[in-house]
Amino acid sequence: MKVLANDGISASGKEKLEANGFTVVTENVPQDKLIETINSEGYEVLLVRSATTARKDLIDACKGLKMIGRGGVGMDNIDVAYGRENGLVVFNTTPSSSMAVPALVLPLMFAISRAIYDSNRKMPGSGTTAFKVLTTKYGNGFELIGKTIGLFGLASIGQFTAKYALGCGMKVIASDPFVETATIPVEVADQTVEVNIKTQSMDSVLAEADFISLHIPMPADKKAVISTSEFAKMKDGAFIINAARGGVIDEDALITALDSGKIAAAGLDVFVGEPAPRADILSHAKIACTPHIGAATLEAQDRIGTELADNIIEFYKK
Repeated sequence: MKVLANDGISASGKEKLEANGFTVVTENVPQDKLIETINSEGYEVLLVRSATTARKDLIDACKGLKMIGRGGVGMDNIDVAYGRENGLVVFNTTPSSSMAVPALVLPLMFAISRAIYDSNRKMPGSGTTAFKVLTTKYGNGFELIGKTIGLFGLASIGQFTAKYALGCGMKVIASDPFVETATIPVEVADQTVEVNIKTQSMDSVLAEADFISLHIPMPADKKAVISTSEFAKMKDGAFIINAARGGVIDEDALITALDSGKIAAAGLDVFVGEPAPRADILSHAKIACTPHIGAATLEAQDRIGTELADNIIEFYKK
């Protein structure tokens, strides 16, 4: 029972698999050598994150594969339906990843509402000579408390984001065609307060929200969810966060909205063209950037590895 964790796996996940009799290899195999390696080495399980793809050609060629696991939420690098149609177990680790992404969304919101990202760029070069100028420039930020966050997607990650935002004193509204209502438990000291969120139309969320945060997959047609018409429906001076998938925001439309002042600032963890995003996006004065690290906390990676191991062990017990 051989497992190829081509994009790595946490020590806890590897140890758990090995304790249950699996051979786990974490050496990365280049994409163009992957089919050959899986077949020659007799791997039955392929584990990936976002760097490795598992498309139709691999599924057709690797007849010995039984499972493909994605350490994370998005599965757009795997031909999921085709794999399942051909008898493979294809799975991801949504529960383990869901808590980590909001822990980046909220810092990005703080960063853009107080221009911390841009201040950090300017202070090393100008802080000693233009301190008062920078004080004036960055002394007009916004507080999150009392503001409205609009969530696009109210599944697991969206619900954890709602929990974080409610804890910051924000009003939470959401749009999700697959979720009608969600009950969000918010722990305050030794008490738990339950907040019910009823989803509403996309247009009403765009119109009401001070902050928009995206927690949706890339549509099958690859068309951006937020583009020129959607930006036009948002409040003047609103903020937007994307820690979902590069491409759900039209990057050209985003730059236009930022340059016009329609959108005050954006926080992006994901980009079109990864791992080579556009330079004008990365350097834009109104965009705070992180390099697709939404689920990359030590705690989340540990949970993801353990969840991957549990899924594999459970499958082989049947």
